[in-house]
Amino acid sequence: MAKMITILIPVYNEQDNLIVLYNRLKKIIDHELNEYSYEILFINDGSKDNSLMVIKELKLHDSNIRYVSLSRNYGKEIAMSAGFDHATGDAVVIMDADLQHPPELIPEMVRYFEEGYDDVYAKRRSRQGDSWLKKQTSKWIYMILKKISKVPIQEDTGDFRLISRRGVEALKQFREQHRYTKGYFSLIGFNKKGILFDSEPRYAGETKWNYFKLFELAIEGITSFTSAPLKLSTYFGFIAAVLALVYMIIIIIQTLLYGNAVPGYPSLICLILFMGGIQLISLGIIGEYLGRIFDETKNRPLYFVDEYR
Repeated sequence: MAKMITILIPVYNEQDNLIVLYNRLKKIIDHELNEYSYEILFINDGSKDNSLMVIKELKLHDSNIRYVSLSRNYGKEIAMSAGFDHATGDAVVIMDADLQHPPELIPEMVRYFEEGYDDVYAKRRSRQGDSWLKKQTSKWIYMILKKISKVPIQEDTGDFRLISRRGVEALKQFREQHRYTKGYFSLIGFNKKGILFDSEPRYAGETKWNYFKLFELAIEGITSFTSAPLKLSTYFGFIAAVLALVYMIIIIIQTLLYGNAVPGYPSLICLILFMGGIQLISLGIIGEYLGRIFDETKNRPLYFVDEYR
């Protein structure tokens, strides 16, 4: 019996890309993966354009297309989780709908899957269409995560990869509300293989990943896989206390031995603002972790499905 390959595609406002993406996928499947059965699984993440209608039109002409339409926009991380829950393939290929991930790489992923690899991930050799600042920001985020996380985070890799069935079953066990799937790929282990590719510019439309969302994703990665920020706030507090003690001793010595007047209002305000800033940063870090604990204790469902075909 032929193995099943699921191609999992989260979709949010991608109506202009879907037909072109499907045509490229179908060409690859018909010519290079014709010995496999397949399904193309679209996860409509509450799109506000005609993405769902386009998917339904495609499904009328190809019975191997399936879709899950979520009840609202939950974000890509939870959309991927919904995809893992509904995928039936022996291997699942995750890719974006904007054509930045070339479908032509899928046959190579499948070949490595047949060699026994559970996670065949695509590593960016170049990133066309991204600004210098976005590339540098991504580089800095990965560098920080690699430094402070106990789990080895893969650098310059996204969600474009093939995951074996046992890898998918492992990923399905993570039910956190605040998700960082890139870290989960590293956390589950198993046999991994990296292949290089050149990230293409978006075919149409605008990216959903502005700098604010990228910053949020970085916070998710840091808080999900390390408690280092809590330790850093402790270190900063300790250093500030030591500096304050040293400064106090210097002031006492200058006053007692040399009769110097104690610096007044300006130095006092600077010290209060400095200490207050450290305290607010520390409280913010603690608040981030407490907020995540609060969300997880409610044990709410990750998502609700509006339509499934």
